[in-house]
Amino acid sequence: MFRRAARPISPPKFGIVSLRPKTVLQVLGRNFADYHFPGERTPALEHSQIWKLSQAIQHDHHRIEESYHKMVNSNDSDQQQRYQNLFIWELARLAIAKELVVYPVLERNIPGGRERVEKDRASHQLIKEQLKQFQKLKPGDKEFIPSLASLFKGFQIHVEGDEEQNLSKLEEALTLTESKELCQSFEKTKYFVPSRSHPMAPNKPPFDNAAAFLAAPIDKLRDLFRKWPDSRPQKKTDDHEESKKP
Repeated sequence: MFRRAARPISPPKFGIVSLRPKTVLQVLGRNFADYHFPGERTPALEHSQIWKLSQAIQHDHHRIEESYHKMVNSNDSDQQQRYQNLFIWELARLAIAKELVVYPVLERNIPGGRERVEKDRASHQLIKEQLKQFQKLKPGDKEFIPSLASLFKGFQIHVEGDEEQNLSKLEEALTLTESKELCQSFEKTKYFVPSRSHPMAPNKPPFDNAAAFLAAPIDKLRDLFRKWPDSRPQKKTDDHEESKKP
């Protein structure tokens, strides 16, 4: 998958994208970039500003943080529910895609990579367990905001270590081409993984791949009936009606 470099980086052995992604995409009939926001088509990766793997992961971090602030700063239960769904959707997919695509490369090519990955897996497992509890709650439940705050605090601690240590070290070990290719694998993998938290599922090779395939279809079917933030501009009905008056 990667071109030969001074320090060869081999592709993830157990990543979902290694299992004939073109065939699966043809069956689904959708471009991998189409999933990025429910109901909203985004530009293909090659036309966006996100190229390097670290940029793609940081972009996900920012979207999760934005959804968090939308929930805690709103008194509208409907808006909170919409951003709760988006928050869960982003965080669940990010965690699994990192385990499938990023961790194998990090473990093989960074000094102390195995220890770094094991530490991150433990952090991910705790986040998954908290996310599982949070996704059972509804806006208005007395535990909704406290549960969210506790979950987000743990997520922030994880992000600080991830961005300052693991991602920076990994980018140093990758050529730009390798980072771009990993970025594409990471984005494609998120298309296939579950969109809800399943903390009891295996998070290590070789069983993590199979677990993701089994859980994802059910999650994606249920996503069709969930509410999502509406990114489209709101129609100004009142202004339109006023303009029609003589």
